[in-house]
Amino acid sequence: MNHMIIPPYEPKQHEPVRPPMIYIEKKLKWEYKQIPRNLKKEKPLDEAALNALGEEGWEMSGIAHHPPFAYFYFKRLIEK
Repeated sequence: MNHMIIPPYEPKQHEPVRPPMIYIEKKLKWEYKQIPRNLKKEKPLDEAALNALGEEGWEMSGIAHHPPFAYFYFKRLIEK
């Protein structure tokens, strides 16, 4: 009887992914803003408030929620 021996499956080894390097010539400076809200007494920031902050150059960078408080974090680039 003729039997064929099949080696175990081994996935092909690929080169590791190397993302392109991006060099920044100047250092960026950021300023930050924290807006706390007590959600038992106040509403969270609404669309109008967020749009007003955006018009001033603020970009939301995070939200932390520690009931009943919510902390809204913003950052914007400081122009030199």
